[in-house]
Amino acid sequence: MVGPAGVMFVPAGQAPAVAFTPEEQAEIRCRTFTGEQVGELSAEQVIETLAAARRIRAHTDAIEAHALARLDQLRGGDRYVADEAALELRVSRHTAALRLHRSRQLTQRMPRVLAAMEAGQIEAHAAGRVVEATDTVEDQRARQVDTQLAEKLDSGRVSATNPANLARAARRLVEQADPEGQATRARQARAGRKVELLPGEDGLSTLAAELPAEVAASAYARIDAMAHRARHHGDARTLDQLRADIHATLLLGQDPDVAVPEAATVFLHMPVDAALGMTDTGCELSGYGPLPAPIARQIMGSEDSVWRKVLTDPASGAVLDVGRRRYRPTTAIRDLAAVRDAECTAPGCHRPAQHSDYDHLHGWGRGQNGSTAEANGGAKCRWHHRMKDHPHWTLHHNPTNGTSTITTPTGRRYTHHRHPPTAPATPTQPPEPSGTDPPGDPPF
Repeated sequence: MVGPAGVMFVPAGQAPAVAFTPEEQAEIRCRTFTGEQVGELSAEQVIETLAAARRIRAHTDAIEAHALARLDQLRGGDRYVADEAALELRVSRHTAALRLHRSRQLTQRMPRVLAAMEAGQIEAHAAGRVVEATDTVEDQRARQVDTQLAEKLDSGRVSATNPANLARAARRLVEQADPEGQATRARQARAGRKVELLPGEDGLSTLAAELPAEVAASAYARIDAMAHRARHHGDARTLDQLRADIHATLLLGQDPDVAVPEAATVFLHMPVDAALGMTDTGCELSGYGPLPAPIARQIMGSEDSVWRKVLTDPASGAVLDVGRRRYRPTTAIRDLAAVRDAECTAPGCHRPAQHSDYDHLHGWGRGQNGSTAEANGGAKCRWHHRMKDHPHWTLHHNPTNGTSTITTPTGRRYTHHRHPPTAPATPTQPPEPSGTDPPGDPPF
């Protein structure tokens, strides 16, 4: 037997039986593994080891948060606590200060998220994203978000598999808890927009711009479209290289020798009652997440914005079906799938749908005879579109209820349910369908 005081040897058969769960056994093995031993593991054992390493790291992150908060308490909030911690953590003072701030927020305002870290569910990076989302709200509302987010995690309504999912869920809860304050904070944040030059390694640096979400999305959409056009015309550079080069040439005022598309498109999902100012919730920007309604109305009112009418089911918010039976998807089908899905339908992927491929759920070829219709299609980014055809991966998406499932080569399944951005808070009785639109242009 091994304990804090040392090792004690007892006769065989007299040692008390200790029952470990499979997860605990995997964590014990993970702590004692050598690199040579890992090199002999099977694929299933490697995945178990990765999961164990993640749980150990999450628990360790939680203990670090407790320790930093305790050190801060012992030092009476001294300004040099971060410096002291940085020396032992072997990080810069700036990094230590960020961890210290995260620790204060977690221990004082978000104990349920911290408990999820201790249980091995959430690592420090994901918890940090949640803290950022709640940083500007008062303590009471932060604790309210903490409780609601923990309940969503426990019930499976929010998955902990992707930090972006947690951050989005936290932002939605913040918006619901304090919609007026959210708009004020968004305006303040937009006033702090800036550009930074961050020196890198090997002759590279990062030019980072903090911009309003819709401006950044539009700028990226234009660069991305220009890069794809260049590839289509035979440019041998990768898309990443093209995006970087086009970005630089545009900023330098040079001609990137690529035809500029007429417009860059991003989707802003906005319920009609929010558009009319009757409510301040339910607005989302594809690829980003919840957006304060006053900011969304400001974007909607811009002379450069284009309005589109999208017919949805009033009860569920789902975009209604439009069927087609040709292989190449029409623009209408692509637009419908993009508006309905908002993003790539693979769990955890947030690439905007309008920058993704149209994927046949039941393929056209290989004897499947799948139709080219909205009900048989969905948005998938190029990476996940290609992954779908890999023999050891399975990606399934149900466009009716928005449920996506991905199965890895070891048979592990990860499921995500994406609610339509325009889904109402409470179901209503759907109106009778009409075969034609009313005369005149609709307001939205």
